[in-house]
Amino acid sequence: MKAIEIKNLNKIYDDFELKDVSFDVYQGTVMGLIGANGSGKTTILKSILSIIKYDGDIRILGEEISKDIKDEINSVFEEYFIGEYLNAKEVDKIYSEIYSKWDSNYFYELLDKFDIATDKKYKDFSKGMKIKLKIAIALSSRPKLLILDEPTSGLDPVIRSEILDIFLEYMEDENNTILISSHITTDLEKIADYITFINDGEVIFTEEKYDLEENYGIVRVSEEDFKKIDKRFIKKFKKEKYQINVLVDNLHEFEKTYPSFVVDRSTIDEIMVLYLRGEEA
Repeated sequence: MKAIEIKNLNKIYDDFELKDVSFDVYQGTVMGLIGANGSGKTTILKSILSIIKYDGDIRILGEEISKDIKDEINSVFEEYFIGEYLNAKEVDKIYSEIYSKWDSNYFYELLDKFDIATDKKYKDFSKGMKIKLKIAIALSSRPKLLILDEPTSGLDPVIRSEILDIFLEYMEDENNTILISSHITTDLEKIADYITFINDGEVIFTEEKYDLEENYGIVRVSEEDFKKIDKRFIKKFKKEKYQINVLVDNLHEFEKTYPSFVVDRSTIDEIMVLYLRGEEA
């Protein structure tokens, strides 16, 4: 089943435009959204949640968004508002009235796990603690779909790892789904099943993370060797001072065709950089 279906999503601002964005997120999977700042990731997430108006067709769990569907979704955004003078106990009381499946026991369990004081005011929390509280709220509504916008941005590696483990625990229920935007691609390499790459308001690709890891590679060659490579293998290339970096997306065939060339496995970060800064053959 598709948890999210996006077809021909368009949104026009004065200085930016989403252009016919289409992709699906399947139930029981984690989809990572990648792209440079300003590429349109947050606009897509806000469209899914109907926070902004848009043109196109978006369905959540097979339906158009409604009050009942919203009860199955929760989200974490940096600008997500929590009253500055509220403490965690007060947050529990408020959200138990908002979400039909609110789980207070689980909320306090997460507070304990995240070492969040229940009587401390939100305004006195560190950035990491504020993010943890937002995540605890999102998970305690027992949603089937989590929408996350840069949830680990600016956090130290220990806290990030702790939060990612919580997301993996959430995904142990095969009915749950995560759509997560992040510029920290190592986080996505840990938890994502699929990657959708957005650039300048357009979808560049949607791929299984496994396929990216298995089929994409970077060949680092001299200018002379670069001329020997059949253009059909070259996805993008970028000239450096002493070499040319070539992105290939059919790694195994390339290795058979050019056995003397060394091909490095590429990270999601390297793929994104070469797509954005590289040239076409």
